[in-house]
Amino acid sequence: MEHQENLQFVSDLRTTVSKLIKKIRKESPAAQKLSITERSVMASLYQHRALLPSELAAMEVITNQSMSQVLNRLSDFGYINRIPSETDKRKVNISLSPAGEAALLQFRHERDEWLLKAVKATCTDDEQALLKKALAPLTKLAEYK
Repeated sequence: MEHQENLQFVSDLRTTVSKLIKKIRKESPAAQKLSITERSVMASLYQHRALLPSELAAMEVITNQSMSQVLNRLSDFGYINRIPSETDKRKVNISLSPAGEAALLQFRHERDEWLLKAVKATCTDDEQALLKKALAPLTKLAEYK
């Protein structure tokens, strides 16, 4: 019976985390014009500074052709720079433009502000302390391979 209870617990955890993620994604008006993949590419570029389109495609688990469409759309918004490789003129490094970095930080700020408001409106001080304690094990779960 314990195994069944544990399965129910992790199912409830998965459902709740998924609902929260979906809700947070909707809470950035500025980000609504971009797809999840486009926002994810921007986050990868922010983290890695510059990547090849093929590297981005592998990270997003999409085809190079699909990545090309994503990059063209981000370019249309002025969110990326394309810089020819110094070592191989056939390759182009992709990086976030200043406008792209500002937009990404705006998306994150809007979501953080919403989440802070939601936590303060729905959680007691004790529950907020419990959420803070839960960050460490949730981080371990997110990093588990």
